[in-house]
Amino acid sequence: MWLFKKKGESGFSYSSTAEEVTIGIDGSGLIAIVTGASSGIGAETTRVLALRGVHVIMAVRNMTAGKDVKEAIVKEIPAAKVDVMELDLSSFDSVKKFAADFISSGHSLNILINNAGVMAIPFMLSKDNIELQFATNHLGHFLLTNLLLEKMKETACETKREGRIVNVASDAHYVTYPEGIRFDKINDQESYSKFSAYGQSKMANILSTYELAKRLKEDGVEITANSLNPGAISSNLFRHMTIINGLVSTIGKLLLKNVQQGASTTCYIALNPQVKGVSGEYFQDNNLATPSKKARDMDLAKKLWDFSMDLVK
Repeated sequence: MWLFKKKGESGFSYSSTAEEVTIGIDGSGLIAIVTGASSGIGAETTRVLALRGVHVIMAVRNMTAGKDVKEAIVKEIPAAKVDVMELDLSSFDSVKKFAADFISSGHSLNILINNAGVMAIPFMLSKDNIELQFATNHLGHFLLTNLLLEKMKETACETKREGRIVNVASDAHYVTYPEGIRFDKINDQESYSKFSAYGQSKMANILSTYELAKRLKEDGVEITANSLNPGAISSNLFRHMTIINGLVSTIGKLLLKNVQQGASTTCYIALNPQVKGVSGEYFQDNNLATPSKKARDMDLAKKLWDFSMDLVK
């Protein structure tokens, strides 16, 4: 459809693929962490970054699946630099262990892509007794980012190359609870809505990105933080919604993005020189976009930051 191919100011569109938005970019010498890299857009993000010369650390919950993806990438791209490390974002202990192991490895860190997530799952609590979607999609990434921030600052200072933090959010943030973030009802099972809870976690991704970008600017460090909506993609995120998953399997190829298109905005923000110096923004289809009014509420962003910090402590 012509509408999907209409290019924005960046020169890219809804239909652009991750390879297309990174053509000609040399990522040699850069090191990136990609969470949720064992499937879907996380795997494609890893493949394309590796194709451009980036050394990618795949942060995955399922090590077997992660190693299979690594093997496939290296088979396609013999020169690819890809490592696999275990990370369960629903567990603060796992996040802390991952960060400690990564730092002790001696690697620098240029790019952090917070991509992993669960979607519209039945009510469950994480290992730290927090509603699972909020814990996995937001808190796990929030803690990971804060634990790795000093390493990113060191890398940016030593290499004189801009660090980039990319948070994969969603337009599902429009479908959240009326108050946006239910600070006093995070674990309220009685009023739980799996779709609103997912939207809440995605709004948290956007809000925390704004607050992080503000703090990075105040610190005067050369690190940017941006969030994005990858678009509706035919992926295993729909696995907990039987009817929708069936529709995705049958008509998804016609109406939804494929993973090559779905990973494009992530790769665009992570590597494209057009985004240099751009921070605290929301992207969609490889172009700047505007999230909901509530997702741009800086007072709410600050409140969420403090709330999240208390929880991860």
